[in-house]
Amino acid sequence: CLFLGVCGDEFSVLRSPQSVVFRDGSWPIPGERIPDVAALSMGFSVEDDLSWPGLAVGDLFHRPRATVLVTVKGVDKLALPVKGISYPIENAVPFSLDSVANAIHTLFSEETPVVLQLAPSEERVYMVGKANSVFEDLSVTLRQLRNRLFQDNSILSSLPLNSLSRNNEVDLLFLSELQVLHDIASLLSRHKHLAKDHSPDLYSLELAGLEEVGKRYGEDSQQFKDASQILVDSLQKFADEMFNLYSGNAVVEVVAVKAFNSPLMRKTRSILQSSESKKENPYNLAYPYNYNYSVIFNIILWMMIGLALAVIVISYNLWNMDPGYDSIIYRMTNQKIRMD
Repeated sequence: CLFLGVCGDEFSVLRSPQSVVFRDGSWPIPGERIPDVAALSMGFSVEDDLSWPGLAVGDLFHRPRATVLVTVKGVDKLALPVKGISYPIENAVPFSLDSVANAIHTLFSEETPVVLQLAPSEERVYMVGKANSVFEDLSVTLRQLRNRLFQDNSILSSLPLNSLSRNNEVDLLFLSELQVLHDIASLLSRHKHLAKDHSPDLYSLELAGLEEVGKRYGEDSQQFKDASQILVDSLQKFADEMFNLYSGNAVVEVVAVKAFNSPLMRKTRSILQSSESKKENPYNLAYPYNYNYSVIFNIILWMMIGLALAVIVISYNLWNMDPGYDSIIYRMTNQKIRMD
């Protein structure tokens, strides 16, 4: 019960290529290391080693061309299909994929890859590279999303709303986020050449509509149950579409979080504890070295060995040099000057 209470949230992998191996197990993943999992699955390095057995090494020469991470707030578990792999989340703290986006920009700056980070409920959007031209018609503000829902080709004509209503603002917010998922796949299908280039793409989406439905109607209501089922179906359809657009070379992940833990909670201490002073290094241990230490050490070591060998070889040749045959001074003068 204690384990389930701590690790109630869930990290799921809906689709992944054969080059990325996720092992089936119940290993909890720290919430702050989710960006590192996304970076390692794309072939990027991370500052701190990740000792999580859920992600295997995989094929180092074939990395996925896209990573899609969808964060769903307001629910700790979704009834996703059995074919996916799920892991419990330990200490669900807010995270971002900015480090992954920076790595993509650094390594593939000339190819302008697609980087899209979107949170419809907060009207927060970040598009870089070719995403500016591909998703320029994407609805991002709440007013644009509301108008998009009442167009002819919206999802309202195809989704079974059941107990949800078109006249409620909370329901429209939830449905507008599903509309964003549909529009992203639809716009990308018109520019399929972007999914066939060599630069990796990144999609990070944050959905909070289900959380607002739970606050409005309650988690035991029929509206919340219908919204959860509609969201699961939409996520699975979105995952299949993105996976097929990238020819089976994309990783689609879903993070279900009931509520993010505040990173400042551990700072709450009693007056007695705050008055105690602790030594920074009571056991006189060495400071942890940087991960570049081994690289710098090898560069300096082998450079010194190479210079030492060069000095030895040059000194030996100079010591055994014949001035009458090897020296350029005697070689450039005539025989008469040499005799004199």
